[in-house]
Order: sequence, then structure tokens, then C-alpha cells
Amino acid sequence: MTTETARVVVVPCSGIGKTYGTVSREAAYEVVDDLRPETSQLVPLSLLVLGEEGACTAVSHNPAITIDGCKLACATKMVQESGGQVAHDLAVLDVYRRHRQFKPQGIAELNEGGQQLAHTLAEEVAVLIDEVTERP
Repeated sequence: MTTETARVVVVPCSGIGKTYGTVSREAAYEVVDDLRPETSQLVPLSLLVLGEEGACTAVSHNPAITIDGCKLACATKMVQESGGQVAHDLAVLDVYRRHRQFKPQGIAELNEGGQQLAHTLAEEVAVLIDEVTERP
């Protein structure tokens, strides 16, 4: 995969009003804005649900990493239904189980534990992007 043209698509949960959804989105923002801006792009789940052409094209032409906020796995399912290939799927709850010291609370604004959990999740996503893009 050439990093000049292809990017890993990051699709976070859209669980509005849910803490784990907020953690998912905050992690995705950190990845695409700060950690791997050259090799990743954000595709909002809502655009896939609406069938927006650009979002569907992005997921069907690039590997995707999904970040699901609950067991419904909406992000993963919608990428697959939109013709995309899920390279890796992560669940916020699984990351929380490994890092229970970061207890997330809040919705519009995460507490410190939620911010730390989002950061930890973002770092895990960045490593997966490196694997997908074969970045040294």
C-alpha cells in the first residue's frame, strides 16, 4: 500500500449521548488530527448510514479501522454493508477492560479518565494504522 495515495479510513461510533461513543469519537479525532494525519482519514458513521457517495467510496477503496462504542458494532456493520473491508475493529469496552484505571464519565465533555481512555485507544489505533500501511 502506498501512503501517498491510500489512507486508512477510521470510522468511529456515533453513539450520541453515550459515554463510550464520545470516547470513540475523541480517539478518532486524535488519530486523524494529531497521531497519523498523513495516513488516515475520518469517515463519520452518519455519512455511511445516509449512503453519502464520498463516504461510501472512501470505505470501499481503502482499508478501514472501526471503533465501536457498544456490542451492536454499528460502525463495523456499516463499513461492511457499504462495501468496505474492515482491517481492524476495536471496541471501546474492550480497551476499558484492559485499562480500568481510566473510568470514563461524561457525554458532551469527558472527565479526565475518559480523556485518558480516548488517548490510549487513539494510540492503539495509530499502531494498527502503522501495521496496515507497513509504516516502520
